[in-house]
Amino acid sequence: MEEIKFRNIHLYNDYFTDFHDIQKQKVKDKILWTFKVVETLQQVPTDYLKHIERTDGLYEIRVQTGSDIFRIFCFFDEGKLVVLANGFQKKTQKTPKREIEKALKIKDDYENDKQES
Repeated sequence: MEEIKFRNIHLYNDYFTDFHDIQKQKVKDKILWTFKVVETLQQVPTDYLKHIERTDGLYEIRVQTGSDIFRIFCFFDEGKLVVLANGFQKKTQKTPKREIEKALKIKDDYENDKQES
């Protein structure tokens, strides 16, 4: 039986791919598993997908393997499309401001590219 998808994950440029390619296989497997959770659960627990406070529609996909914590920024387009931005390994309590700013710039670029096409 085919699983119902409530969302589709979409790659935009190479931002996510660049991050993904340098990860260990165990981390890649956990990222894919987490993507499946985001796509197939109608109500995604905040353990896996959470809105970033004080941003305009920026979310983080949360991946943990052992004591390693990773975040992949994303945003929604047309409600069901999850567009991936940058990812990073989280080493401190607070998400680094430069990572959030980078994700917001990617979101702006995406929206501008979409308007132009």
